[in-house]
Amino acid sequence: MLKKLTLGLFASCLFSVAAHEGDNSSATATAPITVPVKTGTNGVTFTTVPGWGKVPGQDYIGSTHGGIVIDKAGLIYVSTNGSNKLCVFEENGKFVKSMGTKLGNLHGMNINTEDGTEYIYGAAMSKVHKIALDGKVLLTIDGKEQGWKKATAVAVAPDGRIFVADGYGTSVIFVYGKDGKFITKFGVRGAGDGQFKVSHGLAMDTRGEKPYLIVCDRENKRIFKVDINDFSSKLVTTDLRRPCALSIHGDYVAVAELQGRVVILDKDFKVISKVGDNPDKSQWAKFPAAPQSWQGGIFTAPHGVSFDAKGNLYVMDWNKFGRVTKLTRDK
Repeated sequence: MLKKLTLGLFASCLFSVAAHEGDNSSATATAPITVPVKTGTNGVTFTTVPGWGKVPGQDYIGSTHGGIVIDKAGLIYVSTNGSNKLCVFEENGKFVKSMGTKLGNLHGMNINTEDGTEYIYGAAMSKVHKIALDGKVLLTIDGKEQGWKKATAVAVAPDGRIFVADGYGTSVIFVYGKDGKFITKFGVRGAGDGQFKVSHGLAMDTRGEKPYLIVCDRENKRIFKVDINDFSSKLVTTDLRRPCALSIHGDYVAVAELQGRVVILDKDFKVISKVGDNPDKSQWAKFPAAPQSWQGGIFTAPHGVSFDAKGNLYVMDWNKFGRVTKLTRDK
């Protein structure tokens, strides 16, 4: 009976290769996954924290088609397409509050420190917002002036420039000043060198002598490292499973892959660990995956990912009901 129910839910919604906007759902109750599970390879392993991130009075947080960021105080910000919008949790999973109901559905997010103060930057398709940690919008960039309306990601350079990826649209990346004024754009849609086919995720890599923009080229299943001054690019990782988002912590880069897996890359962007690898290809990238089909330590459609300061991992599946998993780094 369970198998028939799960297959029925899968069949009820067609998966789109490119955009999947407008996912708003509620869920019914089911038994939570209660047993911690270790996952990972090559000594880079993590253990799941069952039941992390519950909203009081709700079985699930609502459709997850967004991202996760973590501030220096350790608070975790999770964007949803449901009524909660932007949820805030403590490290132990205790719900703090929800906010951002006027922001729209925040897709990709990054957090940036400016003059000692942290701000969240969120891509909401036709707009990009700079948001104070209390939810107040401080700056909005409207894409209609430059012709984009499906922004999936945003990242901020050390000099304050704002990079916006029109991932579900042209795949072009637009560059703005810290005041929100347009500067330039680069990249074209395609499969060639330096081209992107769904520039879905962005992150700023500041670990070396000079910063680089890291781009998840989702439908080409690869990652580029882009010089933020001359916009030249270097292909650093290939043969991924539709990379959606990434997070950097020390020598490690975590990449959320929509096709049922998170990979950990080393400082040379080589895959060194596979986390939550789902052996069942029929579950890969399935938005309607029912809670009854979830397995601890196994992902269906990783869409958002973030390291915390301790190297623990938070993973968001693209899911109708809303699924966020915390995994602690094994010592």
